Amino acid sequence: MSAEVLIVRCGTVPYGEAVAAQRQVAERRRSGELPDVLLLLEHPPVYTRGRRSTPEELPMGARWYEAQGIEVRDTDRGGRVTYHGPGQLVGYPIVDLRAYGDDVHEHVRRLERVMIGALAEHGVAGGPIKGLTGVWAGGEEGPPPGASAAEVEDEVVSGVLRKIGSIGVHVSRGVTTHGLAVNVRNDLQPFEWIVPCGIEGGRATSIGRERDGEADLDAFADSIARRFGEIYGRTPVGADPTDLGVDLVSVGAAR
Repeated sequence: MSAEVLIVRCGTVPYGEAVAAQRQVAERRRSGELPDVLLLLEHPPVYTRGRRSTPEELPMGARWYEAQGIEVRDTDRGGRVTYHGPGQLVGYPIVDLRAYGDDVHEHVRRLERVMIGALAEHGVAGGPIKGLTGVWAGGEEGPPPGASAAEVEDEVVSGVLRKIGSIGVHVSRGVTTHGLAVNVRNDLQPFEWIVPCGIEGGRATSIGRERDGEADLDAFADSIARRFGEIYGRTPVGADPTDLGVDLVSVGAAR
């Protein structure tokens, strides 16, 4: 088992192309041709609908969103609808879970810790909310212990707790695809047009919003790579997309 994780900076990649590349890398990971891989990239504007998504989460209908220049794609990851766009850092870990206890839930918890640690390095306190996947900013101590689902939802709707990091994963034959997304300095308006996390009125935020405009995507990607190595017990090693043996063409450099 390799002690390395390949960190691959991919620039800005269309969603469909990134999904296809993940599947190719996952096959090479299963065969042992590659160690664990972390793809770091941005997407052009796209809404992705996970396996638990419902039509009500895109209330204006797909054609309306596409008229705003935002693609709508179904995907095999878990979770509900979310938005990806320029200025948001997306991380796709392609790892063999057998090395980590074959535990999908622990994989999700690890991804939360990766985001929380990286956010802390950039001056944003974040944490999970029981019953909701992802990472939330605001409310320094989070909901009080034993808070009901209704009380948690009230804090989300009121903006006390704001979604900053999302997680959605897929596992096939022991290898993961999809992963995490953190709002760094992206346009947050598209989140206002959907029902994020299935909570009507839920708010999104970004490092830039929390830090009055201070947000460096490249530096944050460095933090994510470093934290991933620490939490997964792997040594991060920089690699190029061509090292993966797949076609992954960027439509623009990550900013």
